[in-house]
Amino acid sequence: MVSTSARIIARVLWFLPALLLFLTLYQAKAALDLRATWQQGTPASAEVFDYKDSNRADVTYGYVSLRVPLADGQVLTKEKLSLPKTLLPRLQGQPMLEVRVRPGAAQEVVIVSLMPAHWLIAASQSGMAFMGALLFAAGVFWWNRFLRRHGDPARRSHDEEALVEPQS
Repeated sequence: MVSTSARIIARVLWFLPALLLFLTLYQAKAALDLRATWQQGTPASAEVFDYKDSNRADVTYGYVSLRVPLADGQVLTKEKLSLPKTLLPRLQGQPMLEVRVRPGAAQEVVIVSLMPAHWLIAASQSGMAFMGALLFAAGVFWWNRFLRRHGDPARRSHDEEALVEPQS
């Protein structure tokens, strides 16, 4: 016998693999957007006007802010472009950066020197989220099947204790 709360929890657990699958798709789109801007973007030089690298243990990223003059005379400003902490030292002290620009794209600016690593990080995060979704889905499937076939183990052990008569 399975309690109503155990059945509800077992069903709600399906939300977590679905969330991981959503994260997989989101990170895959981010990786594809990065790659598209890198391959199809217009080369430009960007001025670094702000750089932040946090040395706190609980903050594992920093950011860079860029001004990119475009060929048509406009200036594209990207403030606080968040970057993984491992990539930030490559930019430290550089007043100008080579970038690729695609105005209006989901990822408008990519930094050329960081691109191979940045793309690889996004793609690997997508792969890890997918593996997590598969493993979690297998676990939720197994738990739901176990409950359906054998009942709630907590109730079963409680029912077995009730059947055993106390010894005098």
